Amino acid sequence: MNDWFEREKRVFIQFFNRYPLMIERGEGCWLYDAENKRFLDLVAGIACISVGHGNEYVNSRIKEQLDRLVHVSNLFYTRPQIELAEKLKTLTALDRFFFTNSGTESVEGALKIARKVTGKKRFVSFVNDFHGRTMGALSVTWKEKFRKPFEPLISPVEFAKFNSIESLEDAVDKDTTAVIVELIQGEAGVFPARRDFVKRIFELKDEFEFLVIFDEIQTGFGRVGEWFAKDIYGFQPDIITLAKSMGNGFPVGAIGISEEIHGGIESGDHGSTFGGNPLACTASLATIEYIEKKNLVENSRKMGERFRKGLEKLDFVREVRGHGLMIGVDVGDAKSLHEHLMKNGILVNATSERDIRIIPPLTISSDEVDFALRVMESWKSKENQ
Repeated sequence: MNDWFEREKRVFIQFFNRYPLMIERGEGCWLYDAENKRFLDLVAGIACISVGHGNEYVNSRIKEQLDRLVHVSNLFYTRPQIELAEKLKTLTALDRFFFTNSGTESVEGALKIARKVTGKKRFVSFVNDFHGRTMGALSVTWKEKFRKPFEPLISPVEFAKFNSIESLEDAVDKDTTAVIVELIQGEAGVFPARRDFVKRIFELKDEFEFLVIFDEIQTGFGRVGEWFAKDIYGFQPDIITLAKSMGNGFPVGAIGISEEIHGGIESGDHGSTFGGNPLACTASLATIEYIEKKNLVENSRKMGERFRKGLEKLDFVREVRGHGLMIGVDVGDAKSLHEHLMKNGILVNATSERDIRIIPPLTISSDEVDFALRVMESWKSKENQ
């Protein structure tokens, strides 16, 4: 494998630090490397693989569409695009949709829409929020490491403290275009918003007449034990951004808006060459249909609860956070645990020196959850030997 790693270094822009692992194929919740060693996948392509690797139903629908039509541009109508928009309207209770190729593109479009319909310029985001790496999305992403090399970014943007009502109140005013928020912060390590904090956002929205954008790119499509995190909190945004689990790994995203917002949109305000192509829309429709048929939102809720209860029993675990199969765990030494898990056939994502993130396919079984917990427990036992 070292030869392949060296080849990659000679031809690939080195934006990523990779683990020394060449993945060849996947099946269900498992990945297989070039030597056919299997790994329980608790990363799921960073919360993208919702219905399992190699899902026969989704793959057959993609292959069927591949033979029929891949791309014609948005100059023409296609049935999968209309059908997907109708399905999302039912699931989200928002009214209109535009399709993108990724989460960061969804955020870019949402920011443009907010400025257009309000006529205002100023955004409010939150400390530790992550919304993407393109210039607009990066502008509302907090982490200085991501932002600093590319300044000046889009402005004005103010970052309030997450879950601080006082900081929120200080940040918003009559010039605020929109408040954009992750209801459960993902990249930061899975930190849920407090209900009273979300409630206060909407009270201030009424007072200052700004829009609310929910970034549900990581939390959507059953990941949190509900179809969307907004269903946990009981609030409806003006704009929602979607991607990741939406297509089971196929690149597809969406922006959803209310009918009221749509009244301020004009032809030509935004666009995309590949966004909403028939192949991507078919992949998303098939993924959603499979989630519904197999009741995977409920499985996410049940398996997430099983995972969290098991993690709370482990002596080295200091805190467990999250909803459904979006779980953050403070383990003290994330790097050491990560290495132990990889050696023993489990892949996780370390979000900090202390924390790991568990975001497996929604198809994970109780046996697979229990296997992961046993291997995690053996890390502490090995340390004490």
